Amino acid sequence: MKVEVREEQPRDTPADLVAVGLYEGDPEPEGIGIVPGVGEAKGTFEKLTLFHPDDPQWLLIVGLGARDEIDGERLRVAAALAAKEATRLEATSIAWALPESDDDAAAADALVTGTILGSYRFGLFKSGGDDTPRLESLTLLSDLELEDAAEDARIAAEAQNRARDLQSTPANVATPTFLAERAEAIAASAEAISVEVLGRAELEAKGMGGLLAVSQGGPLEPKLIVLRYAGGGSGPTLGLVGKGVTFDTGGISLKPGQGMHEMKMDMSGAAAVLEATAAIAELGLPLNLITVVPATENMPSGTAIKPGDVITQYNGKTVEVNNTDAEGRLILADALAYAVELGAERLVDLATLTGAVTIALGSTYAAVIANDDDLAGAVIRAGNRSGELTWRLPLHPEFKELMKGTVADLSNLAKKRKAGTITAASFLEEFVAETPWAHVDIAGTAWDVGRAYTGNDASGFGVRLLVELARHLSA
Repeated sequence: MKVEVREEQPRDTPADLVAVGLYEGDPEPEGIGIVPGVGEAKGTFEKLTLFHPDDPQWLLIVGLGARDEIDGERLRVAAALAAKEATRLEATSIAWALPESDDDAAAADALVTGTILGSYRFGLFKSGGDDTPRLESLTLLSDLELEDAAEDARIAAEAQNRARDLQSTPANVATPTFLAERAEAIAASAEAISVEVLGRAELEAKGMGGLLAVSQGGPLEPKLIVLRYAGGGSGPTLGLVGKGVTFDTGGISLKPGQGMHEMKMDMSGAAAVLEATAAIAELGLPLNLITVVPATENMPSGTAIKPGDVITQYNGKTVEVNNTDAEGRLILADALAYAVELGAERLVDLATLTGAVTIALGSTYAAVIANDDDLAGAVIRAGNRSGELTWRLPLHPEFKELMKGTVADLSNLAKKRKAGTITAASFLEEFVAETPWAHVDIAGTAWDVGRAYTGNDASGFGVRLLVELARHLSA
């Protein structure tokens, strides 16, 4: 989407739809001229009042709620509602008069983000094509000094929409090779990024037993994808790891059939870290970054790994695979150990890892579990800024005890049905050595979040959080 900033009055812009925010209790907005009936518009949060004072231009008054309650989240929601109204009206351009707030740059960021995310739709596989007019441009009516904030927001929001595209693409198309090709395209678009893709032979040579075990039930070759971004700076090298199970049947520990079609989104962590890497490079953030994506299907067959089998992970630890549907932690274990070996000094993984996190936190928060307070705090603050909220859960030696194996070092499933999200993270902690590490379980936030700007399908959760984290670590 084209985004620009202009110093214009709302009624002077040529956009098809002009959106103006109204706070609760305020009189009619300024700068819109004489519009019959506009005095009846309400500032109640999410209240939309549409006028048609000029042909073909529309005017939309958007309720922002109480002035002292305004924040980035409310503005993202308001912008998304306006974008959906623009789509309904078949408008291709929208202008937003920047509302008064304590932080104009943050307000500009929120309006750009909400507009781009709120106008998203996925129609790639519709046979007749998608010829409904799309929102093509956004104009912020404000000071030109906000151009940088608007452009940064555009880059991050469009990266999130690309992640949503990856999540929504069906598994017969979005294979491990497909993800590798996307990584190669990201590297080709930025001089500072290099890419390496390991196939089955290389994985066997390196002894990546987790990724190999999960992949052995299906015909598709697993891939370990590595992107390196050389942005310089004096901060620590950041490592990002994203779970890339392109379809998860559960393996021999087969999932119920109901809802299994949504298991194409079990690569949401991979989508987020890939597109966050692309955005970080486009923004030119001054830090060094290592992104690792283990990509595979998890399929049942005569060659699939069986419950009770023992495997050896990349760092040499042995694991009893007592449930083949707890496969994400097996592939992440290899990837985390490899990222540490490659030089990651701060490590964050994103994964749709446990159903338990949805029971605990719903779709409002992702869980953060970390071995380092500073990194956990940085992740939480990044999520607060981006609106991708996280909540920290604890680590404790008793959780680690639950993950000990009987005939091997570890089990991939706890002996008792307790603290499923935390015990999964305790397993992952075995593969990060002493590196500061934070695990973000996005199983509840990657899909069907229900917010105005993400809807009820792929959300792209984590892209903007990781961009904000990278910005913080590069400062």
